[in-house]
Amino acid sequence: MSRLLSSALLLRRDPRILKLPPYLSFLCITIGVLWLLLLPLDDYSRRTYISENALLPGQVHTYFGGSEQNVFRAYSHELDSIAHKSNYEINDRLEGILKGVGIKVGRQKYTYFSAGEEYSGENVYGILQAPRGDATEAIVLVAAWKGIEGNLNRNGVALALTLVRYFQRWSLWSKDIILVIPPDSRTGTQAWVDAYHDAHDADNIAALPLKSGALQGAIAIDYTSGHRFEGIHIIYDGTNGQLPNLDVINSIVNIAGGQMGTQTAIQDMKHSTNSYSDRLWTMFRGMLYQGLGSSAGPHSSFIPYHVDSVTLQPYGEGWHDEMTMGRIVEGTFRSLNNLLEHLHQSFFFYLLMQRDRFVSIGTYLPSAMLLSANFTIMAIFLWVKSGQTGPSPRPAKEAPAPAVPVPVPEKDMDELEPKVNNSDDSTQTVERDLLPPLSVVAVCLAISLLPLFVFNKLPAAMLLPAFTMFSLASAILPSVATHLLNTLLTPTPQHFQLTKSFSLLILGMSLATLATLNFSLAFLVGVLSTPLTFVRPTRSPMIRYLLAGSLSACAPSVVISVVARLWNLSLTDLLREASFGWNVSGMYTPVVVWCVWWPAWVVGMINVLGRAEQ
Repeated sequence: MSRLLSSALLLRRDPRILKLPPYLSFLCITIGVLWLLLLPLDDYSRRTYISENALLPGQVHTYFGGSEQNVFRAYSHELDSIAHKSNYEINDRLEGILKGVGIKVGRQKYTYFSAGEEYSGENVYGILQAPRGDATEAIVLVAAWKGIEGNLNRNGVALALTLVRYFQRWSLWSKDIILVIPPDSRTGTQAWVDAYHDAHDADNIAALPLKSGALQGAIAIDYTSGHRFEGIHIIYDGTNGQLPNLDVINSIVNIAGGQMGTQTAIQDMKHSTNSYSDRLWTMFRGMLYQGLGSSAGPHSSFIPYHVDSVTLQPYGEGWHDEMTMGRIVEGTFRSLNNLLEHLHQSFFFYLLMQRDRFVSIGTYLPSAMLLSANFTIMAIFLWVKSGQTGPSPRPAKEAPAPAVPVPVPEKDMDELEPKVNNSDDSTQTVERDLLPPLSVVAVCLAISLLPLFVFNKLPAAMLLPAFTMFSLASAILPSVATHLLNTLLTPTPQHFQLTKSFSLLILGMSLATLATLNFSLAFLVGVLSTPLTFVRPTRSPMIRYLLAGSLSACAPSVVISVVARLWNLSLTDLLREASFGWNVSGMYTPVVVWCVWWPAWVVGMINVLGRAEQ
């Protein structure tokens, strides 16, 4: 045992061990990226299936159609007559229609403020009480007056009214059915869901006069086109990357394809094939939307409250009409009506490659964890290295003195031997100066609160000038910080090693935690932050500025500008959407960008531009 311990101590002190961590970090990054690229293959993904047998999708005959088409057309003409009236006048007419059907009606006013703009309106909703229920559970049907793209959702609202009138005649419902008609797809739905769960701001959002039981699911209809369609686009991305139970999507795909002969699509891949490239592109699109964390439609407001929901949106030109859409909604509601308990058996964390192929969290999570582990490995490596100096100088050999035999006891020889070996050891331990590195990292983290506050509070007209000024200040800040360090103290290699170690440790821990909540956001930030692992101070001015230029290309402000250009959006619109998500939907992506990624980038630039005194 003693020989094993001594061998371990010698191995720990072996300088060759300290050469491994950078290679291990690079290996983690490479395997993490390759792992993700392998997921679309058949060997790593699975076909979807229904976990909750009680759903029985497509097992019932749907009766919506026939004379209901005449009712739909009558409602469509009536909605055309009020299309250009105010929100309150429209709600007056909708309330009359719902009361005429025999449904209890409630209305709710709300006001939101974001980017200097006011979002106000009034929701109208009706509750169809279940003949066989006790008002303990409910299913929600949402049809916003304006669709996701801001167009009039005439067919969607008309179809929802027709469906509720149709559902009212059936006695099979064991759950209440709630029809919600908000003035738009985002603010109105958010206000209604928050108030339903008593999580609203009472000063700006009114309480609901009527309520039912726990919400078991929600389906939103976004049917703005006036012609026949080819298929149904299923939008399922929730706020902050949260997703509905996979059984809901699988049920709709099963009902639409198996019973109605209707195509379904996800992530705007409306003519996707079974090829590797299409699967990969579908997965990347899903990761991008999940990573952004913004609201994708009316359904997104329900998912944070564990209410599984999706938005159905017709696409293309084909032979399907509103009756097909109505039967799909009816079949889905009949399946949800069968549930005896909340959906829990299927997956809540998944990546869809196609509408019928997915990977679960146990398969894809290691890729993000490997990226975060790369930062932690380098942080530990720099901490160990900061406590050591180079090889201790060996004393010059002198001429041997005449040998004089001196008897030494055997036990004393055992005590002296390791001391002799240690005197020739490769490194020496030094004391760490922690205050300057901790101060640098703490100041960068504190400054990061400034862009988080500014970009979420400024009016829209000032967002672009503020972003431009911040981008310039962000580019200058590392140089100013380096100059202050050189003025106030004499930085040593140990200071830069510890500064980078603390920063990478925080980054690695944050991304590892985030990966379990929003895998895509953690992976994207991890990939964009990988250059921070390998940058360090250098004596060569050419290499220093080359590294600084490369690192500047990965700056958060630069990446945001590139993303806006790729999406053909103005920076003002992108920043306004981010502010809207923060103020209305509770989106936490700005926290990750400005308070996790940006301070780590600033510390990385300080390490690149720094000049350590030996």
